[in-house]
Parts: sequence; structure tokens; C-alpha cells
Amino acid sequence: MLGVTGRGALSSHGRALLERHPDEPTAAESDLASTQAARLLAPLLPEPLDHVLLQADLTAVAPGPLERPLAETLGILADVESKGGATVYRFTPESVRRALDAGRTADDVHTFLAAHSRTPVPQPLAYLVDDVARKHGRLRIGAASAYLRCDDDALLAEILADRRSAGLRLRRLAPTVLAAQAPPDTLLEGLRAMGYAPAAESAEGDVLVSRAEAQRTPPRKPPVPVPEGPPVPDAALLGAAVRAIRAGDLAATAPHKPAAAGAAGAGPEAGSGSRSGSGSGSESAAGAGSGSAAGGDRLPRTTSADTLATMQAAALTGSNVWIGYVNANGAATQRVIAPVRVEGGFVTAYDHTADEVRTYPLHRITGAAELAEDAT
Repeated sequence: MLGVTGRGALSSHGRALLERHPDEPTAAESDLASTQAARLLAPLLPEPLDHVLLQADLTAVAPGPLERPLAETLGILADVESKGGATVYRFTPESVRRALDAGRTADDVHTFLAAHSRTPVPQPLAYLVDDVARKHGRLRIGAASAYLRCDDDALLAEILADRRSAGLRLRRLAPTVLAAQAPPDTLLEGLRAMGYAPAAESAEGDVLVSRAEAQRTPPRKPPVPVPEGPPVPDAALLGAAVRAIRAGDLAATAPHKPAAAGAAGAGPEAGSGSRSGSGSGSESAAGAGSGSAAGGDRLPRTTSADTLATMQAAALTGSNVWIGYVNANGAATQRVIAPVRVEGGFVTAYDHTADEVRTYPLHRITGAAELAEDAT
């Protein structure tokens, strides 16, 4: 701040800032000190002026500090040429155009100059303002996403009057040209939806020909990174694995109930096959319709009638059944199930391996053997 000290001593207004509150003052104390200093400094400063002196060489002289509104407006209308005891402003075409760009008109500028000048407004300055104002705004610049042109101005007027074109934000630039704020593709689709048949054109004015069969290859996506090592199993996967192992152990080690006598035609070979426990004997017994269970860990093949009878009996007694099952992909598995309902060629049972209730087609069950009661 200028004028606080002079010749090594504090001025009166500078002393008012320090003597009242030499230590750290509060906000209220600082405001009070500033007000006192401003009161002491005010008689030493010149009063702001509300006028300038206009000269014929397109300059204006401010003989002192100007009032803030006058200084701001004059700073837009003219350029500062020099400063000192008096400030000189110069009017140029660029400075006058700057004022017109700020929203002022030629009449506003003439009124302002006449109201704040102690001298008459020079004729060269009035001519300068009128000349710049006459040229200002003859050329217009704006932004448009697309345009619509047609030799029939009546058709363009019809499109403008249609309420469906409100979303395209059309504006008439000339009798045969409309500007739109919508992109060209959106404008094209919007006019087609309104029932018109527009054609797109290039920047040179040529009609663009689109090919319906043209297809672009979609951009390639980066491959998914492969994690190092197998994924860590979660609790659900570990529980399913334990249940599958336990069900397999139960199917392999549980004693099986002896099968009932087969249908008519089962000869001694069937009983021999049951006693031997060999794989070939069990298969021949299944072909003869005996339905006997084989020893060891191999499940014998049974006929459809024997399988149905075993499932129905297990559903009535609530016992577990060891079955061989072939899925839709041809993969053969062995399961331990507890039949609940048998109807319509399907058996609904609780699968110990999957730990859930499932439905199996009877024609996909290759063999069935009822487990002993103590194995459950």
C-alpha cells in the first residue's frame, strides 16, 4: 500500500492501522482499524471524476481517477494509451467493435459519450461509431450439426410446421436451407420416420450411396487374462466334491440286497451268474431278464421291467438304490439315489451325489440294485 510510510516514519493512516492493535487483532478489530485508516486517508486523495474530455484525434482524457462504472465502461469502449496524472484513452475500430460485441448499440455509445464528456462529441468519433455499427453483425457465425436444403421452400415450411420435427431443432437460414442441431444420421432417420425420403450428401454436394450389404468387422476385444494355476475352489465346490466321494464310497462298499427270482425263462445260468459274480455272468443274467445283482463293485444291467419294479419298491419302502445312468452326451455314471415318485417314465429321487432332488428318465437307467438297510 502506497503512502503508509514517508521518510522513515509512519503516516497518520498507517499509524491508525498499527497503534490500536499491535498484536494479532480479531476480524472485528481489523475492520475497525481499516475504517479509521480510510477515514484519515480520504482527505488526501482526489475525488473520483464522472467525466472525460473528448478530443478530435479520437482520444479521451481523464484528468483524474474516474468513478468505477465510468472507468469500466470506458475500458471496454476505448484502449488505455497512457497513464499518469491524467489517463488517455484512444478509440479504435477494434475497441468500438468490442463494445458492440458486449451488447451495446450505436445509440447506447452515442448517449454514453454525450453524458460523460465535458466537451462536444467530435465528428470523427461519431462517424467511427456509426461506421463500425453499420458493418457489425452483417456476417453471422453459428454452430450446426447438419443442414437440410430443398428447392421447394413450401416443403421446408411444411417440415418446420410439423410438430414431429421439434426434436430435430430445425431453423430456417434461407428460403431453401434449414439448419439442424441433430447429427446427420439422426436427421436422416427422423425425416424418414415422418414419411419423407431424404438423401444424404457429401461435403461437395454429391449424393452418398449406401450399400446395405456392407458390413464392418467388429473391433477385437482383448483376451481375458488367464490366471496362473487352477482357480481356488470355494466352499460350495468343496462340499459337492466331498458328497460325491462319499456317495461313490457308499455305492462301492455297501452290501446289496439279493435280487428276487427273475421272470419266467431264467435258467440255471442266471443263478450261476449270480453266484460267480463275474461280469459276463451278470450281463447274461440281465439279458435273460433275471435282474440279479452282481457281486463286487460292478453294477449289473437290468431290464426295463426290473428297473421299474426296483424303483417302485424303493419308493414305497424309502430305501436307497444304486443305479447306472447314461446322460444325453453318452457319459455313463453311477449314483446312489432315494426314489420318491415313479410315474410317466421318470423317477424323481434324492441324489446323494448332487445333494438335491432330480428327475431321471427310466430309459437312461442301465441297471439298478437296492442297497441293504444297514448301509443307509
